[in-house]
Amino acid sequence: MVDHRATGRVDGLLVTAGLFAANVASYAFTAVAARALTPAVFGELSALLALLVVGIVPAVSLQTAVALRIARAGSRETPALLGLGLSVAVGWTALGVLVAPALVPLLHLDGVAPALWLAASLAPLTVLGLFHGLLQGRRRFRALAALVCLEGTGKIGGGAAGLLLGGSSEAALAGTASGSAAVALVGWLVCGRPRPARPQRHSAAEALHAAQAVLALVLLVNLDLVLARHHLTGPQAGQHAVGSVVTKIAYWLPQAVGVLALPRLADPAARRGVLPLALAVCAALDAAVVLGAALFGPAAVVLIGGGAYAGTPVPVWCFALTGSFLALVQLLLFAALAGADRGATAAVWLAVGLEIVLVAGWLHDSPAAVVAAACVATGLLVLAGVALEHRARQRSSPANGPKQEDTTADTAISRAP
Repeated sequence: MVDHRATGRVDGLLVTAGLFAANVASYAFTAVAARALTPAVFGELSALLALLVVGIVPAVSLQTAVALRIARAGSRETPALLGLGLSVAVGWTALGVLVAPALVPLLHLDGVAPALWLAASLAPLTVLGLFHGLLQGRRRFRALAALVCLEGTGKIGGGAAGLLLGGSSEAALAGTASGSAAVALVGWLVCGRPRPARPQRHSAAEALHAAQAVLALVLLVNLDLVLARHHLTGPQAGQHAVGSVVTKIAYWLPQAVGVLALPRLADPAARRGVLPLALAVCAALDAAVVLGAALFGPAAVVLIGGGAYAGTPVPVWCFALTGSFLALVQLLLFAALAGADRGATAAVWLAVGLEIVLVAGWLHDSPAAVVAAACVATGLLVLAGVALEHRARQRSSPANGPKQEDTTADTAISRAP
């Protein structure tokens, strides 16, 4: 007899390990690049990689939409979803090529080649998002963990190889594109070598809705860094950047919970039990981070930023709490996407606007003030997400006809713009 709880724990550990390995590879690449390149070239590469983070929004959106669609409808929709993924990859890459010349003066590049290699990286990374979604929707979490780990090795390893061989941002991005393409081929093989078919309208609409939500979340996660850079002095912005590392730790630590929960959130019957449990696990994991930040904040600042930041007034616990709120927001957003609830996406955009208003109007005198604005905006967003989820549950309660709710939810997805 299969012990599903033990299997779930193993899957969770493996997905966590895969995500951790990918993140460690990214940090290792940054360390190698900082030592191998001159400061000017390293700044150029860092700016291009920051754009690449925005560039993978369609990949994350595809992963979310595809995982939900596969969890609902099964693998029979794989060919149409592959056609959708390839269409998005081609269109997104073409847009990147068109925008590439404009990046030369914007980022003070020596030529257009680095921007073109950045655009070339978008196609395989977008297709990889699709393959992640196929594996996630089928609950093949061990294969997903292996592919995520391999992606970190291929993308970052290829970038590091190009960096060491060519010694330029162009070479590094060429290696990133090549490594990502090789991993995308492996992903196609792991997913059973599916053949593409014509995309279906409802799947494209669901991916578009997911893209709006993911873009809003990406902006919210990184917004305080941009606002701090604009409003604070140079040293203060540096202090805020050190604290934001703790925000990212708290945000990324429970990522595996969302990966495991998403396919089950597509089932209205399972969602009632899965979401509260997933939120509780996220809160418990991040409670340890917040507590550690409160107890050992000054030591954490020195560990992250070095001796130059010793004694600086960085409220590490507030950064940790903000990251914890963001992790809960992500789970609530996944649940809303699974239920075709657009209110949660609108709430995330409102939180982005609220944080900008708070910092621009009042909270911009110190790193503590800026992170306080982020903490207030994300905390209120968690409350709004819980309220929206409660409203959705009330509507789908047995007294209101759960079968009708399930049908209308799927119809709402198919009619999304």
